[in-house]
Amino acid sequence: MNVEDKNMNVLIADKFSKLAQDELIKLGFRVTYKPEVILNTLADAIRQHSTDILIVRSTRVTELALSVDSLKLVIRAGSGFNNIDINTAKDKSVFVCNCPGKNANAVTELAFGLIIALDRYIPQNVSDLKIGLWNKAEYSNGYGLYGRTLGLIGLGTIGASMIPRAKAFGMKVVGWSRGLSPERAIDLGIQMKSDPMEVASSSDIVSLHVALNQDTRSLVDSKFLFAMRYGSYLINTSRAEVIDETALADAVKNRGLKIGIDVFNNEPALGNGKIHNSLFELDGVIGTHHIGGQTVEAQLSIANETVRIITEYRLKGVPPNLVY
Repeated sequence: MNVEDKNMNVLIADKFSKLAQDELIKLGFRVTYKPEVILNTLADAIRQHSTDILIVRSTRVTELALSVDSLKLVIRAGSGFNNIDINTAKDKSVFVCNCPGKNANAVTELAFGLIIALDRYIPQNVSDLKIGLWNKAEYSNGYGLYGRTLGLIGLGTIGASMIPRAKAFGMKVVGWSRGLSPERAIDLGIQMKSDPMEVASSSDIVSLHVALNQDTRSLVDSKFLFAMRYGSYLINTSRAEVIDETALADAVKNRGLKIGIDVFNNEPALGNGKIHNSLFELDGVIGTHHIGGQTVEAQLSIANETVRIITEYRLKGVPPNLVY
């Protein structure tokens, strides 16, 4: 199907680059920018603006929104897509696309920020200085990264981008991914492990970089955590549901694990709010506000990819980066 000549309505229901909006308008699309739209008002907004193409980041896209007749394409301006009801999209013949790998640098940088913050007690250092405490003796026993082993679970664009950074710190790297072959492991310069448990048992630091699906949900369970070395670090910048948080809390208390997470259960749906997660009451757990992909560089890259998806869809009738 060629839809090149069709006047198409684009609804942006999250914060999105002004430069990318202007580019879409320049290309002849009718753009409505409604970052304040939330789950309960999304379907009405789609209907009101006769939306052909919907762009979201964190806004949930449910059956109600996907059932609006005008809607043809939903683009997740990011790498994941678990906020979109994929099964309903299939039933309604609505295309769903994402922008994989465009925030890889941002997520990688945050993962290493969490690693270093855990190892050198940076949050605790800052917190004590803010209230006038000097505790050099306690905070001078960070182990350091040189010579330690980083274990990667998932070796897509983000996981693979961890490797050169780790080597720059003088770390050894082991990894597992469902599609990892011995040949690619050699190309990446890492030691291939046969399964996630082997990564857990052979690493000082484990970093998770997997998509959320039936195979990865609760991948990090009590058995995985028990296989990890006593006192090792676990970093999660992927999806909260990859970890069994009850088992994680037990491992922090009883096996001395240190945890750095950018994603966790019961995150607020909006940009501001209160959190209710007992993990952050535990010593050895630090976190960030699900900001892994949220740098200026990453958002510009994602915005440009979103524009590319839309223009190719108009030209060919089928968009790139389909997730089903």
